Amino acid sequence: MVRSQIKPYLKWAGGKRQLLPEIKKQLPGDVQSCTYYEPFVGAGALFFDLQPAEAVINDRNSQLMAAYAAIRENVEDLIALLKTYENTKERYYTIRSRDRDADFNRLTDTEKAARIIFLNKTCYNGLYRVNSRGFFNVPYGKHKNPAICEETSLRQISAYLKANRITIMTGDFEAAVSRADKRSFVYFDPPYDSRGRGFTGYQADGFGEGDQKRLRDVFAEMTRRGTKCLLSSSDTEFIRDLYNDEQWEIITVKAKRFINSDSSGRGAVHEVLIKNWKTP
Repeated sequence: MVRSQIKPYLKWAGGKRQLLPEIKKQLPGDVQSCTYYEPFVGAGALFFDLQPAEAVINDRNSQLMAAYAAIRENVEDLIALLKTYENTKERYYTIRSRDRDADFNRLTDTEKAARIIFLNKTCYNGLYRVNSRGFFNVPYGKHKNPAICEETSLRQISAYLKANRITIMTGDFEAAVSRADKRSFVYFDPPYDSRGRGFTGYQADGFGEGDQKRLRDVFAEMTRRGTKCLLSSSDTEFIRDLYNDEQWEIITVKAKRFINSDSSGRGAVHEVLIKNWKTP
């Protein structure tokens, strides 16, 4: 059966759309028969490209995962709401300020999804960034004609999520892969080591050195279980030292980064793919 192409519904810092050819070269041959796990799913470029029949997707960003749930369950209501949003500076800052309101958590998943999609399409450089209090703080982007409501894409995503066994989670990456086994494939795409000038402002509490070490330990545990894993990261000395194990392979790839709060972090950069099995 020919699958329809699905593109991510958001732009996302660290998104993998332009690196997909390099990533797909490294995938195991049986990936389509595996249960797919992506514990840092973000905009889901690889997830939507592969369209696995069974998957567990997760992210610590609860608003992001609420959007996945809303697209699956209430896509027509979401589309109708997005159509009411106008691309004006005044409207942008009104919508942006909603997370400062005391009743923000009373919003439905559909309302939160519409907000995050609208902000993503109209903010500066498509950046998702929060301050130390967890409030979205990216300025207005002054786009002339942004595609705020991509109806066809949203309906395609909704149909795919409904037709397959997709578990949507919000929480810690370790919990998200706790049931992965030999019949699973895990793609780790964590916030990058900031020493590689990667953008790490997705969450107020960040993703520091301790988190990177804990992720390495989870990667090692997956290896012991026989779970095939592929991990994307920045090409830094810290990351190379962290994954310096003869049973793992580190592959250097070139990427172009267009979303970063620091202009020096945009453009051509080196990244690494780390896999925990050997290709025959």
